[in-house]
Amino acid sequence: MPEIAEVARILHFIRKHLLNKTIAKCIAVDDPNIYGKNLTGATTAADFQKHLTGRKIIGTGQQGKYFWIILDKAPHPVMHFGMSGWLNFRSEHTYYYRKKDDEPEEGWPPKFWKFQLETKAGPGEDMVEAAFVDMRRFARVRLVNCPGDQIRDHSPLVENGPDPVIDKDKVTVEWLKDKCHIKKVPIKAMLLDQANISGIGNWVGDEIMYNARIHPEQYANTLSDIQIEQLHTSIHYVCSTACEVLGDSEKFPEDWLFKYRWGKGKKDAAKTLPSGEKIQFITVGGRTSAVVPSIQKKTALIANKVAILKR
Repeated sequence: MPEIAEVARILHFIRKHLLNKTIAKCIAVDDPNIYGKNLTGATTAADFQKHLTGRKIIGTGQQGKYFWIILDKAPHPVMHFGMSGWLNFRSEHTYYYRKKDDEPEEGWPPKFWKFQLETKAGPGEDMVEAAFVDMRRFARVRLVNCPGDQIRDHSPLVENGPDPVIDKDKVTVEWLKDKCHIKKVPIKAMLLDQANISGIGNWVGDEIMYNARIHPEQYANTLSDIQIEQLHTSIHYVCSTACEVLGDSEKFPEDWLFKYRWGKGKKDAAKTLPSGEKIQFITVGGRTSAVVPSIQKKTALIANKVAILKR
């Protein structure tokens, strides 16, 4: 699933290819799953086409896993990639994974597209072609009718917590202490809840836990002030570093857990760090979590022990 860094990556390409361009053509295929169903800002393929065609793209923005395009006239498209969504550009490979040398070129339009954009070619410019794709249909595309600089004050953004990269002034140590002290849930589950903080998904959450040397099952309200201070540092370090390299995992630090965590269920795959510490896989907050028990010590009661004591 695209997380905070992968969304930062697509903003980079939107700015590179679409900013200050006029949308000459928009084609959308109707899909109630994608266009919001009964959610606030829900639209249809026909309305989406109507409101984007002829509009100029004057900006873009991000809050966690959500991103949007600011047009010269409202409403503005606000999007979420879900599990498998992405924004393809015909002129450039933009995915956060590297294309294999022997991988054949994909045709255009790409498979599973939900809408396509074509820009007006200015003097000395080429037309830009982009397509929003989603194989699993968990992505969301909405139209938000407000001034472009007020998108974050409206649904769905207003229901989500601050972005640890964009809102560093809000995600302070004191903010995190207040949040942890009232949350009687595993700390990783707290971080995955987008109502608390935006953009942290499964692999980012695991990387933060590993960097902070905190066990993901430990209840948030049992963390010491020292642990919370380290957690705060790790949140900003992991999220900022991943966004700075636009989610390109080949550029992640070599000591990150990400480099070694993908061995679950794979024959002959490494299940240890280069230092020899074992990587274990457990379920926390409904998600598979990679943990290094020798480093991420349990310093208080964890979720399953609390449940046993209550019986």
